[in-house]
Amino acid sequence: MCYDLHMAIILLVRHGENNWVKEHRLAGWIPGVVLNEKGHNQAQAQAERLSKLPITTIYSSPLERCVETANHLAEPLDLGVRLFPEMGEVRYGEWEGEPIKELAKLKEWHTIQHVPSRFEFPEGESLRGVQTRAVNAIESLAAKHSDEMVIVVSHADVIKLTLAHYLGMHIDLFQRIVVSPASVSALALGEGSVRVLRINDDGPLQPPPKREEKKEDSGDEPAAKKA
Repeated sequence: MCYDLHMAIILLVRHGENNWVKEHRLAGWIPGVVLNEKGHNQAQAQAERLSKLPITTIYSSPLERCVETANHLAEPLDLGVRLFPEMGEVRYGEWEGEPIKELAKLKEWHTIQHVPSRFEFPEGESLRGVQTRAVNAIESLAAKHSDEMVIVVSHADVIKLTLAHYLGMHIDLFQRIVVSPASVSALALGEGSVRVLRINDDGPLQPPPKREEKKEDSGDEPAAKKA
């Protein structure tokens, strides 16, 4: 990663995998959502990749899955973790805790996928509001750490909305950005200057998962249903 420490370098790290990610449910601010074994391994692998960088401070969303990830990143750097609620998860309101497959049946789902700038979660936040609070938070860190490299551990939608802003991308296109568990995206913010250095870096490129071949029905018994 090329960088200039005359700028603030902000490393946006998504938390590692948890069972809610696997189950495709909106965890939101529900307490007790923690990393699973794969999530801990992802965070540890990212910690090893980042351990040689001149990171001075680690900030984290206050939710457990982010704090656990941040602790992995902090250990080899011998740093503490500062809670940073401004980069906390989207307030999904009445949608919090619901399976994505059920939410996708709602007419509002089309809006959030195609014109999210017009959407506000029932009893929750608008995505425009989330983008504004996240960008304001990042700008405050850039001013505070003008010649430093810092980590901010946050959530997929919050990071995607932040990246969309600095890429000059309209919010209605933010769903095109992919932010995987434990991935790193990097911003360089200086006086009158913005650079997006990296997006969704989670290590070497991996091949796509193989599709399971559909078993042919022998006629003796029904084929096994895929999980």
